[in-house]
Amino acid sequence: MTSDLLEQIRQSARIPRHVAIIMDGNGRWALQRGLPRHAGHREGMKAVRQALEGAVEVGVQVLTLFAFSTQNWQRPPQEISALMSLLEVYARKEKAELKRRGVRVRVLGDLDRLSPGTRRAVQGIMKATEGGKTLQLNLMISYSGRDEILWAARQLAVEVREGRKRPEEIDESTFQEYLFTRGLPDPDLLIRTSGELRISNFMLWQLAYTEIYVTPVLWPDFTREDFFAAIADFQRRQRRFGRVDAT
Repeated sequence: MTSDLLEQIRQSARIPRHVAIIMDGNGRWALQRGLPRHAGHREGMKAVRQALEGAVEVGVQVLTLFAFSTQNWQRPPQEISALMSLLEVYARKEKAELKRRGVRVRVLGDLDRLSPGTRRAVQGIMKATEGGKTLQLNLMISYSGRDEILWAARQLAVEVREGRKRPEEIDESTFQEYLFTRGLPDPDLLIRTSGELRISNFMLWQLAYTEIYVTPVLWPDFTREDFFAAIADFQRRQRRFGRVDAT
């Protein structure tokens, strides 16, 4: 069923090309219901489907989800194990449907830290969906914005040391080619659930001029309508990228 808000969004030419989401609040959702934290993560998988469906309906080209940070490796082993199991289940269960919808999946981050089974699962969903043209879905797993910038700087340092690049040749466009998101537009909109007012070491380079939308909704309760509300809010904003209005 098409909502009134979706119809309103479609009437505007200002559809964000790239939307990123910090999916926060799984643990609090579970705590409020007297459930273990992994129950919140499991319920949060339904919200992933809601956001994905909303992005396709709106016409977003790239959807990036912050699924698991480098810092999350410090969580209790049983929670990490549950999260990795959920990732494997998602990759195996959803890949056929995502391929049917034309969604291309990329998993970005330090994948060497994943278990062999989890790594095989994410490699499988990437391979199965690599021809998708409707939407690119980026799952940021074992990811840190600072680590990404350091990794890019190290790669460029090697290029300079070996004489393949000169320091004066390195500009923003050059640097971006060494990031995990190379070839993609920077996010136009960042959505953060659960009401927290921080970006949590997420896409630090790419978010320089991104519009930020914070909702108090906990991630497992996030719906298509919540996604549409964020897009509608984005469409009401005036983006200046550091410039002064002509008027």
